[in-house]
Amino acid sequence: MTHLIDINCDMGESYGAYIIGNDEKIMPLVSSTNIACGFHGGDPVVMEQTIRLALAHGVRIGAHPGYPDLAGFGRRRITMKSAELKAAVKYQVSALSGMARSLGGKVEYVKPHGALYNTSSEDENECRVVAEAIVEIDPNLHFMGLANSLMQGIAKEHGLNFIAEGFADRRYEPNGQLMSRAKPGAVIMEADVAMEQVLQMVLKGTVTTSDGTELPLRPDSICIHGDNPSAEHILQSLKSEFKAHKITMGR
Repeated sequence: MTHLIDINCDMGESYGAYIIGNDEKIMPLVSSTNIACGFHGGDPVVMEQTIRLALAHGVRIGAHPGYPDLAGFGRRRITMKSAELKAAVKYQVSALSGMARSLGGKVEYVKPHGALYNTSSEDENECRVVAEAIVEIDPNLHFMGLANSLMQGIAKEHGLNFIAEGFADRRYEPNGQLMSRAKPGAVIMEADVAMEQVLQMVLKGTVTTSDGTELPLRPDSICIHGDNPSAEHILQSLKSEFKAHKITMGR
C-alpha cells in the first residue's frame, strides 16, 4: 500500500539583515510552503524571493499570517479586538496573494502562525475571526490547522476545506495540543525522533504524547519548522525513509 502525505514548512521568515532558516536548501524537500507575510517575519523582498523559489520547485504556496509581533517572532499572544484581528489577517493574506499573482502563482491555503495558531486551536472566537477573514478574502482558500482541534469544525462551519496538520518536530500533550515551547523537549531536534513520529502518524494514524498516551492522529499535511536548525537534516532523513515505507510526498 502506498501512502501520500504533504510536507509543509514555515518559510520566508527572514527580514532585513536577519536571516532565519535555510529556504534555498529546504524548498526542494517539501511539497507546501507557509510564507510569512511581514508581521512576525518576512518583508516584501523576502516574500517575493520565497514565492519565486516555491514556483521554481513546484511547491504549493500558503499564507502564514501572525500577530503583529516582529520582536517576538509572533510567538506571544496579543489581545486584539475581533475587527482588528480580522483586518490584520486579511491584510497579510492579501499582500501575499497579490504578490503571488504578480509572479504567475497563487496562494492556495492559509495557516496561522505561532501564537495565533495555538490560540485559534483553543479559542472559538479567535478561530472564527480567522475563518471569517479567509472567507472574505477568498472562500476557495483552504484553512490549514491543528488536526483534531476545533479549527476543523469552524472551518467546515464557514464552508472552508480544512487541511489537518500534524508536526514532525513538536511534541504533543495528552489533550492533543502542542507542548508549549517553554517546556524542555517541546521542540524535537533529533532527526531519528522526528522521523519516528512522522512514520507513526502516516502508517499507524496515531501520535505518542508527553505522558506516553497514543492519540489518534491522521494528518493531511505534516510540518517541519523552517527555523529549526535540524530542519534540513530531518527532511533529508524523511525523504530516504519514505522510499523504504512506500510513502510519497505530495498533496
